[in-house]
Amino acid sequence: MKKFATLVLVSALGGILTLGSYKLFLEKETPAPVSNTESPTATFLPTNNASNALYKAYETPDFTKAAENSIHSVVHVKNTSMRSRQMTIQDFFSGRNPQQAQVGTGSGVIITPDGYIITNNHVINNSQELTVTLNDNKTYDAKIIGSDAKTDIALLKIEADEELPYAAFGDSDQAKIGEWVLAVGNPFNLTSTVTAGIISAKSRDLSGGTYSQSFIQTDAAVNPGNSGGALVNTHGELIGINTAISSQTGSYIGYSFAVPSNIARKVIEDIMEYGNVQNGILGVMGGSLNSKTAETIGIEDTQGFYIDSVVEDSGAEKAGLKKGDIIKEIDNVKISKFSDLSGHLSTKRPDDTVQVTFSRNGDIKTIPVKLARNETTIIPLVGQVKNAKKEDLKKYKASNGVKILELNEKYADYWRNNGVKPGTIISAINDTKINSVDDAKNILDNSSPNEPLRIEIINEHGEKERYNFR
Repeated sequence: MKKFATLVLVSALGGILTLGSYKLFLEKETPAPVSNTESPTATFLPTNNASNALYKAYETPDFTKAAENSIHSVVHVKNTSMRSRQMTIQDFFSGRNPQQAQVGTGSGVIITPDGYIITNNHVINNSQELTVTLNDNKTYDAKIIGSDAKTDIALLKIEADEELPYAAFGDSDQAKIGEWVLAVGNPFNLTSTVTAGIISAKSRDLSGGTYSQSFIQTDAAVNPGNSGGALVNTHGELIGINTAISSQTGSYIGYSFAVPSNIARKVIEDIMEYGNVQNGILGVMGGSLNSKTAETIGIEDTQGFYIDSVVEDSGAEKAGLKKGDIIKEIDNVKISKFSDLSGHLSTKRPDDTVQVTFSRNGDIKTIPVKLARNETTIIPLVGQVKNAKKEDLKKYKASNGVKILELNEKYADYWRNNGVKPGTIISAINDTKINSVDDAKNILDNSSPNEPLRIEIINEHGEKERYNFR
């Protein structure tokens, strides 16, 4: 026993001597890292400590309910139009004007049990014959009740033998970015098809023109034939009319766009009640703010609608809005860009009153503004014109016409060199007398793009001057 204990002790001492010799004579010295600061600084990354599971399995949105509530209210729309085909020698000698049928297709949404259907204006444009096929394969002839090219909305009517399933309107203003939605339509001439996605953006403008659009953007797949179909929320409520896609190929590659239901609903209500769309205007001109424009103007604000000018006799002028004011909200709806402003106003009518919150020299104020009927329009090459008052006509010894408010910036020097200035009266367009901006718009809308533009102006001496543009 003593021998065994002695052996263990000798082995332990040998190990200690060996390790000590290695540390003392063989192991190289390694410098320890040194911090330049007196105490270490911790690095923190933003972290969401909440559970990533926004929904438990039983809380996931039920798309089947939304699809069931909407799929039978979406219809297939077939547009048959006639277009000229290439003339043959036989056609030439017989004096025939050869025509051939052209078929276009789209979708629509039944909005009343007695057969009123909402769709896109471009789906039914130039149609000679319209037919609507329901999801149960019944087909009906349809007639156009009215349409609005600006919002791309049209209203159809079919006569069915029974009450039809219809979609209930939702409030598109309450739709949230990131919210689940379904697109329901008839792409590729199929029966009603449902795709799912989320709302990617709101108040999206694709026009790049003087009239700002205000689309709901979604990543739900929309393809040719979906135009005029339904965008619904998870309750099956109609919150938009699918209208366009962003694509280089003509097919869906990522984003699609829908007219908000609040705008579409207002348009069809106007068509049903008045026969046309009633547009209420605020009476301001300007643009959206960002860092560049704010620097150019010399202000610090980078969000809102900057008022560059106020239309005379408009509700904005009567309420006291001025150049330099920045509109921040309308009816508690935040205004970050022009499409926010135009989108909200598209749901209003003349004589409606809106609450405008604006910034003036850093002070925030809110005032009521009564919307007026639109009395201005743009005439190509000339500029912005307005309905003329009696005193305006009397000043230029004119019996009819519209007044030039602002000259087209590109051609302003040309007009000034010819004695034409703001206040001058335009009495005729394309040899047709005009009494209002509505007359001017109708003439321009019905003119061929290749047709020369003929403008008749009354100068300050009461003399008529004619200008032809090709």
